Parts: sequence; structure tokens; C-alpha cells
Amino acid sequence: MAELENPIVMNKTVTFLSSLVQRVAESNDLNSQFQIQKVSVFHGLTRPTISIQSYLERIFKYANCSPSCLIVAYVYLDRFTQKQPSLPINSFNVHRLLITSVMVAAKFMDDLYYNNAYYAKVGGISTTEMNFLEVDFLFGLSFNLNVTPTTFTTYCSYLQREMLMLQPPLESSIDSSLCLEKSLKIHLCFDEDDTSHKQQQLAV
Repeated sequence: MAELENPIVMNKTVTFLSSLVQRVAESNDLNSQFQIQKVSVFHGLTRPTISIQSYLERIFKYANCSPSCLIVAYVYLDRFTQKQPSLPINSFNVHRLLITSVMVAAKFMDDLYYNNAYYAKVGGISTTEMNFLEVDFLFGLSFNLNVTPTTFTTYCSYLQREMLMLQPPLESSIDSSLCLEKSLKIHLCFDEDDTSHKQQQLAV
């Protein structure tokens, strides 16, 4: 299983990414009365009691996937919402989307990864449901799983800007661990340009 190169980077990434996803989910919750949002296999009957941050922390505590896997999962979430505009991230589907995106990213990125049954236990769902979520997520992405170094760096830069905006000025000026592109181990598959997502990260 890939090792975490820098636990500080990992913790900060989990914290700020969960904050970003939560803002998106809350915004879409408010917009749900003004726009049609389709119910999908990712929707729960009720909002989970566990917070997004605690859920993401749980995933990375037990899934033990690589740091770059988190960024790729972030890219997949963005692609999914762009390809499926009637399925925006909200409080009813965000947890299932997170566990599925991380699992798919780990399978695509890492040499070693856990099976669906293990991710199902981590995510608090059944193996059967995990299997359905994976298939639905892959079709929702049109099986577009490749993430080029250019796209990876773009999303890292966006997340880094989010981090710096929320950091105290003195801390952000000296905290080199926020340089995600340098801190995370990049081990992507192809070196081709992908400019379609550069300015559309998890648009609300």
C-alpha cells in the first residue's frame, strides 16, 4: 500500500477538501428548491449524521491510499458533476460520492488497494451497494479516468489557493507544506494535455 509521504500535507488536504465539498453541498441544498435535482443511487433517505470531514478522515485512516489519490478523487467528483448536471453534490449524496470516488481513484492510481467489500465497511454501506455505486459512478464519468499531469497540477493549485485563503497570513506565508504539487507524489499514466477542466473545479 502506498505510504503517506507527508502526514501534515495529508491532514491539511483532507481538512480543506472536506471544507470545500461541504460548501458545495450546502449551496446545492439551498438551490434544490429552485432547480430540479434527480434522485440517484448515491442519495440516502436521510442526511448522514457523520460530518463530511470526519467521513473523509475515516476513509483515509482505513483506506491507506496514496496522497495523490485524494486529488484524483477530487478530479473525478468534478467530472461527475459536470457530466451529470442533474446530480449535483448535496447533503444526501456527498458521502456515497466521496467513498466511491476515492475507491475508484485508488484502483486507478495505486499498485495495491483494498477490495469493494473493505471500502463498503469503511463507508458504512453494504458490499452490494458499493458495487452498484462503483458501476454507476464509472458510467457517470463515461469511464474517463485518466488524469494528466497538467490537470493534476491545476487541481492542486486550486486547492492550494483555497488553503491559503483560509490560513492566517503569517502561517500561510511560511507553510511550505501547502505546496501540493511538490509535496504529493505524482504517478499518473499519460502525459497528454487536458484543458477541459482548468477553470471548472466543483462549480456551484
